[in-house]
Amino acid sequence: MIRGILETLSAHNHPVTITTKSAMVLRDLDILTSLARRGLVSVSLSITTLDRDLARRMEPRATPPAGRLAALERLSAAGIPTAVMAAPMIPGLNDHELESILTAARDAGARTASFILLRLPLDVQELFQDWLATHYPDRAERVLSLIRQTRHGDLDSGRFGERMRGTGPVAELLAQRCAIACRRLGLDKGYPKLRTDLFKPPPKPGDQLTLF
Repeated sequence: MIRGILETLSAHNHPVTITTKSAMVLRDLDILTSLARRGLVSVSLSITTLDRDLARRMEPRATPPAGRLAALERLSAAGIPTAVMAAPMIPGLNDHELESILTAARDAGARTASFILLRLPLDVQELFQDWLATHYPDRAERVLSLIRQTRHGDLDSGRFGERMRGTGPVAELLAQRCAIACRRLGLDKGYPKLRTDLFKPPPKPGDQLTLF
């Protein structure tokens, strides 16, 4: 299905951005390379941790960290603009890895990077608390306390402009660390501006065809 969508977008020069945590994006490397040559694509991979044990516990069905970095390297080598999102950052659990994740992303060819703070909307809150108590009972309360410090005392906030970054000293420090590391590593170039001038609308039923 994804390949068919990309083929359609490519046929009509429609720009596309992809965000994924899966190395399966490489299955469509040929189409992505073609799109990149026309300035029509960028690919972002999210990396939660470089710790394989934590990754296995947190995202057991997703591509492991090394596989995501390898995918990032292949995409970058093919000339495809790439980015990394350190996400989700969980205070007291994986936030200490932020700089290491960004460094690994730079070494794999990423041109820009960002972070996203953990969000726990609705039923996800209970699932996360159960998961935390099961896998990290010794630090569960501290992690939850730090999260609340970024969400006005709650475990989540749906306020526009705050959902991805949070507020308060804990969130502000994380944002400052990310900005400093991105500047130091040259990951502050921003996302590329994709071309829109090449777009060719698909023909509609009844349109007059041309021979030239």
